Amino acid sequence: MARSIVISKHGATRRDVLAGGAGVALALSISTATQVASAQAAGMPASRNPLKGSRTMNTVTTKDGTQIYFKDWGPKSGQPIVFCHGWPLSSDSWESQMLFLGGQGYRCIAHDRRGHGRSSQPWQGNDMDTYADDMEVMLDSLNIRNAVLVGFSTGGGEVARYIGRHGTKRVAKAVLVSAIPPLMLKTAANPGGVPLEVFDGLRAQQLANRSQFFKDIASGPFYGFNRPGAKASQGLIDAWWLQGMMGGHKNTFDCIKVFSETDFTEDLKKFTIPTLVIHGGDDQVVPIDVGGRASAKMVKTSKLIVYPGAPHGLTDTHKDRFNADLLDFIKSEQKA
Repeated sequence: MARSIVISKHGATRRDVLAGGAGVALALSISTATQVASAQAAGMPASRNPLKGSRTMNTVTTKDGTQIYFKDWGPKSGQPIVFCHGWPLSSDSWESQMLFLGGQGYRCIAHDRRGHGRSSQPWQGNDMDTYADDMEVMLDSLNIRNAVLVGFSTGGGEVARYIGRHGTKRVAKAVLVSAIPPLMLKTAANPGGVPLEVFDGLRAQQLANRSQFFKDIASGPFYGFNRPGAKASQGLIDAWWLQGMMGGHKNTFDCIKVFSETDFTEDLKKFTIPTLVIHGGDDQVVPIDVGGRASAKMVKTSKLIVYPGAPHGLTDTHKDRFNADLLDFIKSEQKA
């Protein structure tokens, strides 16, 4: 909660404000000079001096100039676990898994998809092919090998398309969690899918009132808080809303088409690595028959785990079980 700044019940004169401002400026000047001197004394190059405008966030730049933000937690010597987040979230949605696995000695990497979180918000390139290519730029810049790719919801599609476009030269295993593959949209070839009218409704709601729309999703179907007897967590709702609102309006709007209409059938056919598929039995966002069960049938090297009664956002609502299952799979000697 933001705190109000109260000057005084008696008010303040212009002279008081100017004097106070001068004091603050002087203090900042002294502090800056001290930090610069300390940096110089330590032999820090000017390019690494944070007071000289160096970049402090981890980012990589793609071929179209988009900056992709990423987190890199845990020991750099550990096996890389790469996380791909859902719509309209960011890498923050993986913090429980990254903290847990980082503590187990794994190197945990998660990025904010273009247009989401702290990454750039480009007008173009909001499509699954570009998402996958952006991830390849990041993994190449970090020289990642022998990675476990973990994708949640839309991020599961990102993992599938990455393998479809870039192969498994960097990948040892894959995990699809509440994931959108093979295809969410109802078509003649996919009669059990979700009707287009549902996604048109999502687009209409985002355009009408994006903030309220995001609150309604988080407080309703995403975590199953709309089910009878469910105990809602305001903290989870607030965190989901905040991550969503950090994303670009157009980027998250375009992503609705991406996660609903992209067909990953051919991508899944290219999976030749051990793959874990985890899905909630009461997923109201990506129905299990549309997502998890259908993907598991297509990936011959997969293992399906169903969490009975679990919602779409099971990485939070069932995080202890999910973390344990994820660790077991990473450590397993399962062969393709």
